[in-house]
Amino acid sequence: MIKKTPYYGWWIVGAAVLSQFAFMTAGQATVGVFLRPVTDDLGWQVWQFTLGSSLAVGAGAISGIFAGNVVDKRGPRPLLITGAAVSAICFYLLSIQSTYWIFLSLYVLSGLLGWTLYGPLVINATLNKWFIRRRGWALAIGSAGISLGGLIAPVSMTAIVDGFGWRTGYAALAAFCIIIVVPIAFIMRRTPEDMGLLPDGDAGPDDSVDEQAQVDRHRQAETPSLTRHQAVRTSSFWLLVVGFGVIQMSLMSVLIHAIPFATDAGFTRSLAALGLAVNGLGNLSSKVVWGYGLQRVPAKRLVLVANAASCTGVATMLVAAQAGSLPLLLLGFFFYGFGFGGTIPLSEFIWARYFGRANIGAIRGISYPATVIGAAAGPVLVGLWFDFAQNYQPAFLAIIVSYITGATLVAISREPFLKSRAAVN
Repeated sequence: MIKKTPYYGWWIVGAAVLSQFAFMTAGQATVGVFLRPVTDDLGWQVWQFTLGSSLAVGAGAISGIFAGNVVDKRGPRPLLITGAAVSAICFYLLSIQSTYWIFLSLYVLSGLLGWTLYGPLVINATLNKWFIRRRGWALAIGSAGISLGGLIAPVSMTAIVDGFGWRTGYAALAAFCIIIVVPIAFIMRRTPEDMGLLPDGDAGPDDSVDEQAQVDRHRQAETPSLTRHQAVRTSSFWLLVVGFGVIQMSLMSVLIHAIPFATDAGFTRSLAALGLAVNGLGNLSSKVVWGYGLQRVPAKRLVLVANAASCTGVATMLVAAQAGSLPLLLLGFFFYGFGFGGTIPLSEFIWARYFGRANIGAIRGISYPATVIGAAAGPVLVGLWFDFAQNYQPAFLAIIVSYITGATLVAISREPFLKSRAAVN
């Protein structure tokens, strides 16, 4: 008979929180903390440093193609262990290098086989397999790790870098990856069916019904799944790829350039890091809204709300920079973070809703390269713009336009026809 309670899926959610916290800390939230100390010490330009993190994102897009298939077939555990080991090695080597090509190579390797393997692609594909009715809550809670990373990592890492130097900061990240990610790997499982469970902890109403009958009945109730080949032939697939890619470009551009943006406006590094922490607070506080909303409101409407909040935040940050107002700056970071908090649960919910859960790893894997092109290119383009104009204002205005464009593309997408889905079964 199928086991009932307690449902192991909530252990998966807890592991997802920690794993995405580690991903955010290692791959995104602390990049801006290192930017000025490294470039000032080694004599590099802003665009050269941001090229490293952007190449890492691009390399992660390549690994996403095979990582999604691994999640579908073997589960996330081998990916998490590999990612933790490679991240730790790369961060330690970053702490002792002084050569630009080595710097770029290490960032590329860490993106290819490092933090990407314990990031949202792997983790949320797993959550989508474990939950259907409670998927909105599971994705929202799981992505709280991203929020915590944005809340805690910039402030703590700024204290380490400013107090002990950027080399010590990279070494600390190396130890952090091993300590946090490796234990999580042993909690993660591929699907609830592998453990004799059903998604959401459900069981059939009649305990006398055999296990296979309950599984078959549950599968009939869930969204039929498209294969990767069928998914890429729909217009909705490409609208989501481009739409979420443009949104991700906007998010990453602000995240990486937030601290230098604030310091160029006259705020200290500690106040700029505080702004990123407030961003994390807004991100974290939004999870209840998105989790609750996904159970009751169409996800595409929530995408519009989330991006409107982020646009408001960036606009407020621009006004704060002109006025030299710290309260406005923090308010802008909060709104930006509040919208940011909806990105992962909303996007992953829509992907699973459109294409089902059986092949979600492979579908997200093949969509990942195109989705992250914007995330890789955006920060470099903003860095080049700043190096040319010595001013962040025009680039941040362009980011607002990007938010609007991406949200519009997602809003006009449609669920694939039920007729097409039925063909899978």
